[in-house]
Amino acid sequence: MGRQVSDAVSRVGVVGTGVISGTYLEHLAQLPGVEVVAVADLDVSRAQTVAAAYPGVRALSSDDLMADPDVDIVLNLTIPAAHAPVHQAALQAGKHTYGEKPLAVDRAEAEPLLKLAAANNLRIGCAPDTVLGTGTQTARAAIDRGDIGVPTAATAAFVTPGHELWHPAPEFYYQAGGGPLLDMGPYYVTSLVTLLGPVRRVTGRAGRSQEQRKVHTGPRAGTTFAVDVPTHVTGILEHASGALTTVLMSFDVWAARLPRIEIHGTEGSLSVPDPNHFDGTVELATATQRDWTPLPVAGGYAGAGRGVGVADMARAIRTGEPHRADGALAYHVLDVLESLLEAAAQDQPVDVASTVDRPAAVPLGASPETA
Repeated sequence: MGRQVSDAVSRVGVVGTGVISGTYLEHLAQLPGVEVVAVADLDVSRAQTVAAAYPGVRALSSDDLMADPDVDIVLNLTIPAAHAPVHQAALQAGKHTYGEKPLAVDRAEAEPLLKLAAANNLRIGCAPDTVLGTGTQTARAAIDRGDIGVPTAATAAFVTPGHELWHPAPEFYYQAGGGPLLDMGPYYVTSLVTLLGPVRRVTGRAGRSQEQRKVHTGPRAGTTFAVDVPTHVTGILEHASGALTTVLMSFDVWAARLPRIEIHGTEGSLSVPDPNHFDGTVELATATQRDWTPLPVAGGYAGAGRGVGVADMARAIRTGEPHRADGALAYHVLDVLESLLEAAAQDQPVDVASTVDRPAAVPLGASPETA
């Protein structure tokens, strides 16, 4: 039987104390229903430094954290190549698990995790939880109200010159599980599925501008490393609803003025804020009012930060309800992204085998403890 968290607070153990852990720890400390009690990292001294900054948090080895009866949920913040092994270890230890995106480096690694969680009545969740904020949720409310009529098309674009310009150890962004599509694509495709529903087929093209890149910052500045994945991917997503989305994900663009996400329908268009953020202004233009007009916030967790998906999952564990940033959604998004790369390699459309229901909308004024 799975671990049923009956207390009012779910105790969280964090595996991986790298760059992203800081924002998680900061926001989890402010969220209801969750409490970080332990951290672990391959670099023991780094885990100890992090634990010392948060009263009541212990630094443990990964094995000890998995075995600790005081840990209810494992928060997996490791590099993509370690996502599946850490999730598997947590589930085998009888703990619920939530992790950074992607769920795993590919479908072959991800699918057994869903089966293992289901077989043991455990929850598995996955970032991004940015779609639970007021930005994407306000756009969702506008679509559900019929503000743009029937959605027919969308565009989604993320472009940058590359993470090596700011990250002191960027190699994992250019290894299996990385690249612009698997690094940033989950934010965009998760938002698109939340807004337009699942994807049934994809067509794509992919390229790589450089075989090697150079670290630009930190103590290893000047170090070169190999690029193992495509760094420029473009394609078409055919949603089950019939809507068509054009996507562009690139680490090869120095500057651009491309919108993040736009949704177009039979009666109007929506400008959706950056899905890498929780909030932002949603704008609407219609057949009768062609100028962009800001919309009032109409849904989402206000003031949310990374970790709200963990709190949403913790509440759902206690109530027995579905949680929003769940493994099925993360698997479908990974399936879409991997299928897009396959379509590019095969030079033909690829059907997406999985599907998923749109997660429940987050009502206006909701709290992760009660929504």
